[in-house]
Amino acid sequence: MVGTTLEYFDFAAYNSLAAIVFNRLFFPTFDPMSGTILAFATFAVGYLARPLGGVVFGRLGDRRGRRYVLMITLLLMGLSTLSMGLLPTYAVAGIVSPIILVLLRFVQGAALGGEWAGAVLLALEHGAPDHRGRNASWAQMGPAVGTLLATGLIATISLTLSAEAFQSWGWRVPFLLSTVLVAFGLWIRTGVDETPLFADLRRRHSVVDSPIREVLRHYWRRLLIAGGARIGPDVQYSLLIVFTLTYLTTVLHQSRTLALTAVSVGALCNAVAVPCFGALSDRYGRRPVYGCGALLAIPWAFLYFRILDSVDPALIVVAVTGGFLIHAIMYGPQAAFITEQFPTRVRYAGSSLAYTLVGIVGGGLAPVAFALLMRAYGTAAMSIYLAAAFGLTATALLVARETSRLPLE
Repeated sequence: MVGTTLEYFDFAAYNSLAAIVFNRLFFPTFDPMSGTILAFATFAVGYLARPLGGVVFGRLGDRRGRRYVLMITLLLMGLSTLSMGLLPTYAVAGIVSPIILVLLRFVQGAALGGEWAGAVLLALEHGAPDHRGRNASWAQMGPAVGTLLATGLIATISLTLSAEAFQSWGWRVPFLLSTVLVAFGLWIRTGVDETPLFADLRRRHSVVDSPIREVLRHYWRRLLIAGGARIGPDVQYSLLIVFTLTYLTTVLHQSRTLALTAVSVGALCNAVAVPCFGALSDRYGRRPVYGCGALLAIPWAFLYFRILDSVDPALIVVAVTGGFLIHAIMYGPQAAFITEQFPTRVRYAGSSLAYTLVGIVGGGLAPVAFALLMRAYGTAAMSIYLAAAFGLTATALLVARETSRLPLE
């Protein structure tokens, strides 16, 4: 949980600032909405890089071990985020500035692409077989807690500083402070042993030479099912933590403080709810719990923008928080559901591919799609897009096997 929290703090800091100030800092020659779309396109680069990280680190994770890879990914994320905090803006460095921003975003995405599966497997493969859903869901708390820390810090800085000071140097603070969190994360991870299942695999000389190739050759159906199950919650999360900020501040002209407060309250509720629904999936099964969230999400998709358009602060917080809670119903069992599709010898590679490949379509392109749909067709089109994503998730769950009672092998 600590590791994924640190990784997603760095990721969420960029996401939030891309929605608030990066259009003016790095793309100032465009109109506000076009600059926002370009900032979100840079956001998408992080998702496009995830499959590369999934392939490279997934292979290493099944060959060298889970713990080994997790140390590398945390260092990569920390160095790239620190560099973002020191990056000159367009006014100082011109076109070089957004180019370097894209490159750093790419490194962030590759690191995160290798992080998720290792963090989940560290908890899953160390834990008791009848608590796999609960154990794996601890790593799933990372995005919410990291988002909460990032948005909370940005909201605090925003309240403390003037708008001019925030745009001048205040936006750099979250990136620079992340170095302290990375150092703490490295200290935590040095005390974690390799998982017993992988250690046993290495003892028996059963480590696979080409885990990626084996996944694509023998487990491609499970890869499609695991990836399909991710689409809905991934699109929803991008809406909640990225596009909602832009919609509230740019379209509805609400305060930045209200937008960040709504996301922070929702992220807190999500963090608390995720392990609860992970534990419920141990009792009632992965598919029933996961599917319940997907079905609830469809009507929410059509109500969400109507509630936001009321511009009532209390209703806005309720709508955002409700979305985060529905997301938690799916996200709690997700980690166990995905990793249980694959045997130990290719579990890191298979889980990484399922998580990262779908992330391009599910989360990476979603903010850009939302912005384009909003400009062309309005909020109704965005609701249809959301509902279609949840429909794909429900379909994947319908054809999947129930894995909660099956042994990992």
